[in-house]
This record gives sequence, structure tokens and C-alpha cells, in this order.
Amino acid sequence: MKNKSMEFGIYTLGDHLSAPQSNERVHPSERIKQIIDMAVLAENEGLDVFALGESHQPQFASQAHTTILSAIAQATETIRISSGSTVLSTLDPVRLFEDFATIDNISRGRAEIIAGRGSRTGNFDVLGYDLNDYETLFEEKFDLLNQLNRNAVISWSGQHRPPLNNIEIHPRPFQATLPIWRAVGGHPASALKAGKAGVPMALATLAGSSEAFKETVDTWRTALSKYGHAANAIPLATTSLMYIGTTTEQAIYEAIQPFNHGLNAINGRGFPYRVFERARHYQDALMIGTVDLIVKKIVHQYTLFGHTRFLAQLDFGGIAKDQVEAMIKTYAREIVPRVRKKIDALNQ
Repeated sequence: MKNKSMEFGIYTLGDHLSAPQSNERVHPSERIKQIIDMAVLAENEGLDVFALGESHQPQFASQAHTTILSAIAQATETIRISSGSTVLSTLDPVRLFEDFATIDNISRGRAEIIAGRGSRTGNFDVLGYDLNDYETLFEEKFDLLNQLNRNAVISWSGQHRPPLNNIEIHPRPFQATLPIWRAVGGHPASALKAGKAGVPMALATLAGSSEAFKETVDTWRTALSKYGHAANAIPLATTSLMYIGTTTEQAIYEAIQPFNHGLNAINGRGFPYRVFERARHYQDALMIGTVDLIVKKIVHQYTLFGHTRFLAQLDFGGIAKDQVEAMIKTYAREIVPRVRKKIDALNQ
């Protein structure tokens, strides 16, 4: 299945790291301003979506991501505003829905939620949740969030939060309902649950063969059909790190330092060199290379998945603001139009 249109955007985890060359770190207020400025630039460059993740580790400035998204809603006019992702397991779905419904009203109908379980588990200690409940917390809260989205008045009971008895939730979104996506890290089991629930899937395709993610996409679509959802009408997004260079060799060489600087700070380990070496091939999901190569990579993914949205992360690992802004412009002005043209040709 191929879709006739695709949305393009950028996302950031909101990482707050030192510059890999100087080891100097900007003030949190400056990092937050950089994130807001990125969203404004993305809109000015004609991109469709800006997404901001949530994390509660000291290497991030995105602990209160809904607050930053509210500032972005006020600073922009047309771009869609999304989380990327909200770690729902450690949040109250009622309060989260109220926050995003408010952002949706501020933005006049541009808010979305991408909800995930979270690959970083610092949230559990900070916000007082038991990591042993990792699976059940998310599934229960994701179900409640979707019910809140569909119903202005709700009665509900579960294991991890007090029941709701004929409670009216306000405000309601500016849109009829909020788009609520499920973030999936690549495991087919999570895709199966997204398909069963009939929700859009945002699939992280950070590295490795793009073909390796096809099973996950196929699992999601099969589940959509099996459980009576319109598989052809529900959006699918892929996301990846991106670094654009004038040559592929230059892009790989320059990306290694910030990417591994970020990965080491957050996860305690970076990518081995072979991951970067494989990125020179168009079948690889890691979006490092020239404009030509990255266009081929995104189009290749489209032929595999038929997805409706692609989000690039261009600011990971302490990359300087002016360099990030230059890559956003190259992405919007040179990569996106060429990908759209090639997709249009495939769908004729």
C-alpha cells in the first residue's frame, strides 16, 4: 500500500548536552529557546510537523515538554505540534489529556500526542513508579487516554489509578479528537498492540537495514485489518537521526562525534563504527549522507512501508545551533521536495 501524500517534519528529544568539541553547555533557558526557535524555523521552511520528546534525566531540558509545546503553539501558526514521545507510563492520563487539549486550543487544532513506554527509565524513579509495572502501566494508561479522547464524560476503573465515576473532562480539544499515536521502537509485539487499538504508529528506525523494520509494519497493518480498522486510512510515521554532508564520507566523519557523545551520555554506549559505515548504503535506515543519498533512503523506506510521515532528528548530541539551522534548511529546501516528487512519480 502506497499513500499519495507524505508529511515531513523534525523532532528533538530535547537533549541538553555539552558541545562535543568544547565540552561547554548552554544554560537551560538557552536550550529551551533553541527548541522553540527550531519549531519556528521548521514552520518558516514549510515543514509540516514539529515534535518534542520528554525525559527526566539531567542530560535533557524537556522534563516539562508540554510547557515547551505550549510556547511553540503560541510562537507558530500552521505547523502541527506533537510530543515525540510522551512517556505515558509515568503520567496521569487525565492531566495529560487536559494539557494537550489546552495546547490544541492555543494552537487552534494543531496538537498531537505520540505516547510511548520510554527507552529511558529515569522517569520511574523521579515520578514515583515501579519499573516492574513497566508493561501494565503503559497499556492501562494508553487505553484510558484514548477513552478520554473519545468521551467527554467517562466512567473507568483500573489497577494503577483511582476510578473515574461519570466524570466530565475539560477542556475538550479544538479538534473533534486529538490524534494519538503509539511510539514503537521496532518490536512487532508493540506494533500488534497499536494495530489492535486502531491507532497510528510512529516507528523509530534509527539504524540498521530498513528491511528489518518491515515485519513490524506488516504486523501493525495485519492487526489493523484483523480487528476491523481501516488499515489504509490510519497514518504511519518513521523517524530517524539525520546528518547532512556535502559528501557521505564527510557526513559520517562529522556525525560520529556528536551522535556518540549523545548516546554515551544518555545510554552509556555509542554506536560501533560499523553502524556508521553501513549508513553509506541507501538501504540503511540511519539518515547520514549527502542530499542525494538521504533522498534515496527515505524513498526506499516509502517503497517498503508506504508511510505517511517522516520525522528527522537534526540536533542530537550538542550540535551547534547554526549548524542545526543550516541542516533544517537543507532538509526542507532540497530533500523534502525531491522526495515528494519521487513519491508522486511512484503513485502515478
